[in-house]
Amino acid sequence: MGSGIAQVAAQAGHRVILLDESPSALENSAKQLCHVADRLVEKGQWTDEFSDQVQQAIVRTTDWNDLSVADLVIEAIIEDLSAKSDLFIRLESTVSQRTVLASNTSSLSLTAIAGKLQFPERFLGLHFFNPAPLMKLVEVVPALQTNPEHMLAAKRLMIDWGKEPVTAKD
Repeated sequence: MGSGIAQVAAQAGHRVILLDESPSALENSAKQLCHVADRLVEKGQWTDEFSDQVQQAIVRTTDWNDLSVADLVIEAIIEDLSAKSDLFIRLESTVSQRTVLASNTSSLSLTAIAGKLQFPERFLGLHFFNPAPLMKLVEVVPALQTNPEHMLAAKRLMIDWGKEPVTAKD
């Protein structure tokens, strides 16, 4: 799911940092995108130039410090409350205070995750449907603590990414 979300952001012209602690997962992500891009070029849906732009826009890394420059971090790990909470606590110590943090969870309480953070007002849900590059709908979900300005910005960003954002309840 993370690779698909990265592809969506890169297609919209953003520089993307895709973090995974597994180098082989990152390598598989690059191979998968290359395969998808080749097929889209063959079908005439992408040009070679656009394919290259999308692929080069995604920087794959195992180094958490590379996220320090991110404006938005979207998490897409296993559906486990403890794992997600731990990840966001770690992210808070890595990214700047202006960075918006988002979870792709579809079933866990965002309010519970936000409650463990130092800056819960910058946390929200961005639930993409699988496969992210093809499915238009994205649920934008506030935690009780989410700053409404971040909700509006997230909805605008999803529209810019060619998605159809809908507000959903936690």
